[in-house]
Amino acid sequence: MSKTQIAILGAGTIGRTHIDRIVRSENLQLAGIADPTDAGKALALSMNLPWFADHLALLDSVKPQGVVIATPNFLHIAQALDCLERGVPALVEKPVADSVAEAQILVDAQARSGVPVLVGHHRRYNPINRRARDIVQSGNLGQLVAAHVMALFLKPEPYFDAAWRRQKGGGPILINLIHEIDMLRFLCGEISSVQAMGSNAVRGFAVEDTAAAVLRFANGAVGTLLLSDTATSAWHWDLSSGEQDPYPRQATRSHFLSGTHGSLSLPDLEYWSYRGERSWHAEISKEQTLVHRADPYSAQLQHFAAVIAGLEAPLCSALDGLRTLRATLAVSEAAASGQAVTLDHEEAKL
Repeated sequence: MSKTQIAILGAGTIGRTHIDRIVRSENLQLAGIADPTDAGKALALSMNLPWFADHLALLDSVKPQGVVIATPNFLHIAQALDCLERGVPALVEKPVADSVAEAQILVDAQARSGVPVLVGHHRRYNPINRRARDIVQSGNLGQLVAAHVMALFLKPEPYFDAAWRRQKGGGPILINLIHEIDMLRFLCGEISSVQAMGSNAVRGFAVEDTAAAVLRFANGAVGTLLLSDTATSAWHWDLSSGEQDPYPRQATRSHFLSGTHGSLSLPDLEYWSYRGERSWHAEISKEQTLVHRADPYSAQLQHFAAVIAGLEAPLCSALDGLRTLRATLAVSEAAASGQAVTLDHEEAKL
């Protein structure tokens, strides 16, 4: 069986995550690495792989079947466009771009070329979220009315040694909350407006360390999010889901979805409903779904291979990446202005 040839642009932390999963896969093969750093070159040479300082040299020399773009955010769009020009499908890490305008350029170019683009919001591939989405779409919750997310965690002080993490765009809204926004879009539908407040009272950096947001969904539901990277807490997805090994799993919940006929908590997939009379005075029943664990990064790469082969459509398209970015940036905008931000999705379309 021939293996799908995938190249990596950027051999930093997330790039190495993809490299690890490709190497461990039975049907994928690492075709080469483009990374201008000494560390990137050393990694490629240690794996006996073609190395390039420039992504164009890799594309034109190696001619991979697919490319993972794991470079700094400001490089994403230009590199993705270079892939599309050569007919090479791309998996672009999140956020898809630094701005909505740049993301729209990619959405438009993808529509013209027909070459698939996948955006790396990996939580969509977690079996917990796939099952939760099935439950919501089955109608078991009735009409969705509310969602609540807690993303409260503590980043160590050395994390902020990198200057960009103390500057605009380096705070937890764009780095971390974007995951929650995409997860809510995946589970609950499009977001139509955002209100928010932010604070930097703990560290005093130019960026926020804590934020709260209120969302209105297009279906009429409302949602709340609490975010802080300076909170001693186990109430966040990374600890509660056991999704990634570096985070010690805890028996906590971080996401809550409520509808007129039932409610669902995540990641434990507990479902609450009335079997008889529907009233807060009546007995309420609990059921729980148990799903097999699976590495979402591996599942995402397998999906990427299927997209490359034309067997599946992107689960998170360039347009999805744009809309998630737009809603996330709206949190920052609303927090800064004190005004609600309306999201007109007609401006972000194919």
